[in-house]
Amino acid sequence: MTRLRQAWDRLSLYLPVVLMGLMALGTWWLVRNAPQPQELRPAAAPRHEPDYHMSGLSVRSFGPDGRLQTEVRGAVARHYPDTDTLEFDQVRIRSQGQGDRVIVATADRALSNADGTEVQLLGNAVVVREATVVNGKAQPRLEFRGDFLHAWPQQERVRSHLPVTLLRGKQDRFTADSLEYDNLEQVFQLRGRVRGVLGPAR
Repeated sequence: MTRLRQAWDRLSLYLPVVLMGLMALGTWWLVRNAPQPQELRPAAAPRHEPDYHMSGLSVRSFGPDGRLQTEVRGAVARHYPDTDTLEFDQVRIRSQGQGDRVIVATADRALSNADGTEVQLLGNAVVVREATVVNGKAQPRLEFRGDFLHAWPQQERVRSHLPVTLLRGKQDRFTADSLEYDNLEQVFQLRGRVRGVLGPAR
């Protein structure tokens, strides 16, 4: 009995040390076998890839009075989230300018901002401002043609850094290496090799 008590006293003396050792060993094992935290990677730059596409799309924007200002239609449209732009195939745009002026644009392909107020027309691009009357004065039909036309339908502006053809009315025809046109300011700028044919005045 005395030996048993002495053995127990010795065991109880070393028991805390043994338990602490076991706990340290268990902690070391947990740390060694725990999954490693994933390295933080910098966010990848957004890619210029469409997040969705649609067929037979029509995008319309309206003015404060509820009047339709611009309608953009395309056979196929793709949305790019990094630039918030729409790319159209076989595009047709109709815009109601100031007063009753109507502007129609078509192209094989087009890049447009979200509300259709700025459009880049690519391939067989045509922009037409129908004949109208401003302040009692008749303005003939205008037609712009080129491989690239940059249009702002609501501002009635057209620009191109590539060769363009301008048709005014039924007889006047101009060609140039580049063009800037602002209908509201009534300013034409034809640059480069400019050639023109003017029909007889009526």
